[in-house]
Order: sequence, then structure tokens, then C-alpha cells
Amino acid sequence: MPTPLRMKRINDRIKQVLSVVLLTRIEDPRLAGVSVTDVKVDRELDYANIYVSSLDGEKSSREVIAALNHAHGYLKHEIAQEVDLRVMPRLRFFWDPTPERADRIDSLLAKLREESEAALDTEELDPDGDEDLFDGIDAKDWEAEEYLAEFDDMTDEDVIDDRDE
Repeated sequence: MPTPLRMKRINDRIKQVLSVVLLTRIEDPRLAGVSVTDVKVDRELDYANIYVSSLDGEKSSREVIAALNHAHGYLKHEIAQEVDLRVMPRLRFFWDPTPERADRIDSLLAKLREESEAALDTEELDPDGDEDLFDGIDAKDWEAEEYLAEFDDMTDEDVIDDRDE
């Protein structure tokens, strides 16, 4: 049995070869816009589960899977030419709904972001309508001369030093 690193290399290489073949060599119009999202070969190298997605979305999934199953002999031959394996695994094609789900999640997050930004734009700083307690205080109120004068008259004896205790 191959090591996990070798399995990853085999999976990645099959995915790469299939992606190139689907983009450049297949002329079936049903396979236009199809991309390979993942490949998982079992440990005995008997089966290669190939997950695909299409730009058309899930509405064309049956058509795409049927076209891939029809072309599996050619695809297996192309993979065998590029990937050096003693026995070529059987190809099984599955629809991968992950890209559509990711798009749906992105659109929902964008909608939530827009709603929260709109809510922040319409909301005032104080949503209760109460007057803010600090609105009437100016910077010079904090620096009143009468309080500063107290500190100027202090001597070293007036200051309590905690280190002496």
C-alpha cells in the first residue's frame, strides 16, 4: 500500500491531468465549463473517485456525469499516459455541490454585511434618544485652574510614599 504522501501525489496528479484533458482535448459540449474539484484514490488503487463541478450549476449535473461516464475509457487512457501506475484505477464520477454552496454562503454573508452597514448608517450614536452626559463638558472644564492650583502648592511632605511602609 502506498504511503499517505504518495497517495496525495497520485490524487493531485490525476486531478491535474483530468483538468487539462477536460479543458483542452474533450470536445463534448456537455463537458464545457466542467472542472475537477477533487480526486480520491482508495488505498488499494482500485477506484478513483472524481468529484466534478460545472459553471452551469447543479441543473446540469446529470448531463455532466453521463458525459463523463461515456468518456471514461478515453479519460482513463489519458491518465494512464501521464501517471505512472502499475494498475490504473477505475474512474467513478460524482457531482460536487461545494462550489454552489460556497457561492450561496458568500451571497448570504454579503447580504448580511450590507444590512448591517445600512443599519449603522441610519442609527444615531445614541439610539435611546437620551442626552449624552458628556456632551456639555469641554476640554477646559477638565483643566480648571482651581484644581491645578491645589497641586502646585503641594510639598514633598504632602505626598504619601507607599515604599516607606
